[in-house]
Amino acid sequence: MRSIVFGWTVTLALFVSCFALGNSATAGTPDVVRGTSTTSAKKSTKVVKSSVKRPSVSRSSQRSVQKKSVVRSVSAQTNTRRANTRQSANQKRRTSPQDLRASRYGGFAPAPVPPPPTLDLTSPRTLSLVNFNTKEVLSVTYWSNGAYHRDALNKLNHFLRDTRENAETEMDPLLFDVLWHTTRIVGYGGTIEVLSAYRSPTTNAWLASVSRGVARDSQHMNGNAMDIRFPGVPVFKIRQAARSLNMGGVGFYPRSGFVHLDTGPVRYW
Repeated sequence: MRSIVFGWTVTLALFVSCFALGNSATAGTPDVVRGTSTTSAKKSTKVVKSSVKRPSVSRSSQRSVQKKSVVRSVSAQTNTRRANTRQSANQKRRTSPQDLRASRYGGFAPAPVPPPPTLDLTSPRTLSLVNFNTKEVLSVTYWSNGAYHRDALNKLNHFLRDTRENAETEMDPLLFDVLWHTTRIVGYGGTIEVLSAYRSPTTNAWLASVSRGVARDSQHMNGNAMDIRFPGVPVFKIRQAARSLNMGGVGFYPRSGFVHLDTGPVRYW
């Protein structure tokens, strides 16, 4: 009897130990979805892990990227400085339309204008002229008693004509006043040499093609300009006297020995 009980006890103990080992084995293994094998599950796990990994960046590539960023920032700063410089230069160059028109006729005066002199506004105004090219001579009183004389102005228009084209125009009477007041300031009472006065567009275009000192839109074409000399008087004194009037443009040509006078915008060169 004892042997039978002992046998059943050993059998029961073996059964309990086997059952415990089976449960521990099933608890240690991961669940597998139906229709898939354990090998496929392992492969999917490896794929996920490989997709999560990021490519490593070497130090040399990092340095090259940093250098490129530095070069780009420096070039951007350089472009900004150039743009600011150009903008400031353009602002300095901006001038009014009157200044632009004046620049066509010789530019601007670097020195201050002398104080205006006291002008003689009552005496008769007489001009004695000689044409440097034709040697014609004219002496005429064109203004007296507060009025211009029409016949005298007609004589001056013909005398100051374009001899190359034999064309004349109505000269600006104010130009004669500028010339007369200049002679009074200098104290000159002799004959004035006239090198050039009215120019037709054809003559002016021809002169501009052979000389760089001739403006293509010269005041000579408007009957507002004369190139003159006072024999025996230094040209710088004539220029100084004409500038003091502040009545138009004054051009100084010391090498050629003459002064340009006109009634256009006030400017000096």
